[in-house]
Amino acid sequence: MSHTDNCIKRDHYSKELKNTNVELVTVTGWISSIRSHKNIRFVTIQDRFGEIQIVAKRGTCNNDIFDMIPKLKEHSSISVNGKLQSSEKSPNGVEIIPFQINIISKAEKISPFNNNAKTLESIDTRLDLRAIDLRRKSLRDLFLIRNEILKSIRKYFYQNYFVEVNTPKIISTSTEGGSSLFPVFYYNKEAFLAQSPQLYKEQLTMSFEKVFEISSIFRAEASRTNRHLSEAISIDFEEAFVNYFDIMVRLEHIIKTSLETLNRFIKCQNIVIDIPKTQDVIPKYTYDDLINEIQKTGYDVEWGDDISPKHLKKLGLNDFYFIIDWPNSTKPFYVKDKSKTISESFDLMYGDLEISSGSTRISNKIEIKNKMQNKSMHTNLFDYHLRVFDYGMPPHSGCGIGLERFLMVLTNTTNIRDVSFYPRDVDRLIP
Repeated sequence: MSHTDNCIKRDHYSKELKNTNVELVTVTGWISSIRSHKNIRFVTIQDRFGEIQIVAKRGTCNNDIFDMIPKLKEHSSISVNGKLQSSEKSPNGVEIIPFQINIISKAEKISPFNNNAKTLESIDTRLDLRAIDLRRKSLRDLFLIRNEILKSIRKYFYQNYFVEVNTPKIISTSTEGGSSLFPVFYYNKEAFLAQSPQLYKEQLTMSFEKVFEISSIFRAEASRTNRHLSEAISIDFEEAFVNYFDIMVRLEHIIKTSLETLNRFIKCQNIVIDIPKTQDVIPKYTYDDLINEIQKTGYDVEWGDDISPKHLKKLGLNDFYFIIDWPNSTKPFYVKDKSKTISESFDLMYGDLEISSGSTRISNKIEIKNKMQNKSMHTNLFDYHLRVFDYGMPPHSGCGIGLERFLMVLTNTTNIRDVSFYPRDVDRLIP
């Protein structure tokens, strides 16, 4: 076994080994396990696509390699050059008899947790070494699923003539109202991290009609739950000349597309998870109807109150559904009124978890200024937004989907931190 800075170049990934006619191969990866049984020693390495089993038998491989295998450390990066042969019991149906093993990067410490253990360490312990935690197969599967879902959603938008945009994440005013903002120093001015791309994506419908953005949003909400993050990924889209019912149809299509993608992917990758089911037309319940039903259960709620997860659990609502026509008082200033008390708005739910929120937007300058004044907002701070209404703002609607929450539902994951690469919450700013 040699130690060299000039690592052997890979010529095959794990997924390519079974179907190659080449006898001698070179593979690279990190060591996920090492084990011995009498006169045979096994090293399992992991690459981008899966596992590769290295098998060293005394008398059939170089004695130096056989003797040094027990001294290797898990998580070290190595390259292996050797003979490929069939093996029904090995990953991919093949194994490699090593002629040479090169240590590319040696692990200097033993991991504080075992990636292959059935019982996991606390999530905080694992998050402290998140890059190592992400080597667990179950987590890698989650993020590969995430990747496939995002590709399918982008494909849906492109096929339906949406334009992908990027909007500022450093802003001068609150988008949603309230105090859930992270202030930042912007030269000699106070600025904030964006809660959403809302106002900018509305403006962009004037030029492009249909826009979407997949990017970070920031919420300074001191919530310590398994479903809240301070920095999350939002899938936002906005469309001109439609109303909130049209946006709900878009969401139905996105959910259906995502589930179809997920089904294909887990079958191809032999991933076992319980995935949700949904109907082609997702049920809609009005806010009025649900408040009446909640009151019947004995909860002391009044019309105009928010509907909390505990209320929804009491009602026993499962799967995907919409809550539509919320009170004006509960929605931001840009949401269009349906009547004096009701807005053209919706929340997409799964059980008691909110996945998305959307609405028809106000497209009339006088109407939106009145709404802002009724909410005691300073309209002069939003002049940069209001001035564009003088140039024919089209009617438009849209929504934002919380990617991490959507993934929790799709993959039956209970903690939102497990579907975020490097989660940010009230207590965590590193790594």
